[in-house]
Amino acid sequence: MEESAFNALAEAELARIETALEACGADIDIEPKPGGILELEFDNGSKMIINRHTAAREIWVAAKSGGFHFRFQGESWVNTRDGRELWAMLADLVAAQADQPVQLNPQA
Repeated sequence: MEESAFNALAEAELARIETALEACGADIDIEPKPGGILELEFDNGSKMIINRHTAAREIWVAAKSGGFHFRFQGESWVNTRDGRELWAMLADLVAAQADQPVQLNPQA
């Protein structure tokens, strides 16, 4: 995938993630940073970083439970280690750090 195509795809996905997180009902402070980075701070003080990694053509998530890399395959972003889909995994990671159930709507 060309760099410009990846950046456009990743930016659109990060915007969808930001919108979905704002609508999920959890107490999260979301701060977009330059370069395709979303910094999340939870009520308990923990943080999560979601960003695009252009060189690897991946979206990376750094959560309290570890780091995860997602590559676009077919129609979705898939974890490079276990094949889990980004949105399902992100909902679990956010719920764990927010200490409450969270549903993320990718259509938000």
